[in-house]
Amino acid sequence: MIIYGTALLSICLLLGLTMGRMLGNLAGVDADIGGVGISMLLLIISCDYLQRSGRMKPPTEAGIAFWGSIYIPIVVAMAASQNVLAALQGGAVALLAGTLTVGASFALVGFFVKAGNSNSPAKG
Repeated sequence: MIIYGTALLSICLLLGLTMGRMLGNLAGVDADIGGVGISMLLLIISCDYLQRSGRMKPPTEAGIAFWGSIYIPIVVAMAASQNVLAALQGGAVALLAGTLTVGASFALVGFFVKAGNSNSPAKG
């Protein structure tokens, strides 16, 4: 049933958006900075914790998997609503921040693959 996992997702979303808003205030910007990303990190961490402790029930896992599968289209729709032209006119800082973020993401993929392979059992 899809309703399972929605409470966990909602809690993570509210915490992430609150933390993103607080980051915006600290940066002096009247906006949410990274709230959805923080929410997803909180969801991943809490799901991992619940699975390791044996408290994650199969219906809850299925509900979270459902919401996770529709996450990407939601993010694409959110990104499409952003004013990219205004961001580019904001100067080199916005362009530099975007470039560094993409570069760091690419660099971390290799790190996570190696870390995941070192934790997996040996085949053979």
